Amino acid sequence: MSSTDDMVALAGGAFTMGSDRFYPEEAPPRRVEVAGFRIDRGPVTNAAFARFVDATGYVTTAERVPDPADYPGMLPEMMFAGSAVFQPTAVPVDTRDASQWWDYRAGACWRRPLGENSTVDGLDDHPVVHVSYQDAAAYAAWAGKTLPTEAEWEFAARGGLDGADYAWGDDLAPGGAMLANYWQGLFPFANQLLDGWERTSPVGAFAPNGYGLFDMIGNVWEWTRDWYAVRDRGAKPARACCGGAEVNPRGASRAASFDPAMRDLKLGRRVVKGGSHLCAANYCQRYRPAARHPQEEDASTSHIGFRCIIRD
Repeated sequence: MSSTDDMVALAGGAFTMGSDRFYPEEAPPRRVEVAGFRIDRGPVTNAAFARFVDATGYVTTAERVPDPADYPGMLPEMMFAGSAVFQPTAVPVDTRDASQWWDYRAGACWRRPLGENSTVDGLDDHPVVHVSYQDAAAYAAWAGKTLPTEAEWEFAARGGLDGADYAWGDDLAPGGAMLANYWQGLFPFANQLLDGWERTSPVGAFAPNGYGLFDMIGNVWEWTRDWYAVRDRGAKPARACCGGAEVNPRGASRAASFDPAMRDLKLGRRVVKGGSHLCAANYCQRYRPAARHPQEEDASTSHIGFRCIIRD
């Protein structure tokens, strides 16, 4: 069921990937070259994901009861179908403790984003959330597409602005303009809503980047196909070409992506990109093309979605 109607063709090319101005996992910046590909104009929406589910009967990770064999040591009372939902706090909290604002909520899934009594009615054009990596890959395969590598995603997000901090330049809010859906104010308790949205926003609510792509920054994090590792340990060497650029680089091995704190579970972590509506100046300044974050591939949350590509 492949359709390129709402995709943008990118010729590919060389660019500076990464940054040394924010978080250490983004460094070192280096020259990378990617081949041409087509990419979805925006993240996959609830309406598009519903068509996939209707056509295939697919059941997402969040809708399945966890198998105790896959999660040794998991408390029996946590063995229910659900997903992680952001819940703002009433007062300032220690931002090193994400358990303060994440609630693993029974019944939360793509069609019930806030839990049992919620719905996606009226949210057809919002990005689908509560999708694991496996869910995103299943949709992509059905659509005759695939998920982008980290390099392909970052090339697309930059929109031709090589080396800029943001997808639109070096100022987060030029002239006070909100150019993406991210958190304004002190996270996780005081959202000023200067961008007009408390949670996700409709795809296309903000202006596209230089390549005509919507929501590459903010709104929802997006899955890539690459395994995560700190770049100076575990990344596969890439074939070099003209000017010494890495050509079509790929991420780490699955084994290198394991979180040492969760090694008994052997959960591989994929790279997610772009930041979300929960990124703030005082927490997670990852509303940038170079930003990257590890996410267990079986995890789903209320702020992670995806988009697909077709390689030339």
